[in-house]
Amino acid sequence: MQALTSPRRYLLAAVPLLLLVAYILVIRPWHLRWGATDAELATPLPGDSLLPEDSVVSTRALTIDAPVADVWPWLNQIGQERAGFYSYDWLENLFLARMHNADRIVPELQGLKVGDRVSYMGDGPEGTYANVDMIEPGRYFSMGGWTFFLQPIDEQTTRFIVRYPSPELKTLGDRLYYYPIFEPAHFVMESGMMMGIKNRAESAAGGGAP
Repeated sequence: MQALTSPRRYLLAAVPLLLLVAYILVIRPWHLRWGATDAELATPLPGDSLLPEDSVVSTRALTIDAPVADVWPWLNQIGQERAGFYSYDWLENLFLARMHNADRIVPELQGLKVGDRVSYMGDGPEGTYANVDMIEPGRYFSMGGWTFFLQPIDEQTTRFIVRYPSPELKTLGDRLYYYPIFEPAHFVMESGMMMGIKNRAESAAGGGAP
């Protein structure tokens, strides 16, 4: 087999570097503020007081064509042991999350309150979970600074804003896992959750089945 010429070899070697630069300069800044306006990036949210020091924060947002009162019940019941996260359950279940997303409001899962546990995956003490630190029913709740906020635009429209902080990254290994692996994966799942809530709330508000 004929060896690659030097220019072509250098070009192929440069491709991973160019992709990395594109991710750092273009893709990552885009997904850290996916859908959010400049004003929303700068707007303080109630859970900001819980943000870990020096954490990297993403703020993502979308518009839901439904009133806040129709959006809140879907948000109020999220959790692996509750109604799911409305994202890509097939992908989550590849990692044994045992996620099942509800397509209806479940009355017995309403009434989220401070101290309640919201699991991400697994059951019992070995599972991954967070506790609700702050909540204003019908408007927002926060878990360690991960804040889910509903902003009414008018009687029929809601802005759904989610702010997420990175954990404390103490070691190089932590950073090598968080930035290239966890962070983009979390964007995929969080944006999926936001669109899942949007689709369910809009369908219910329009009188259709979610």
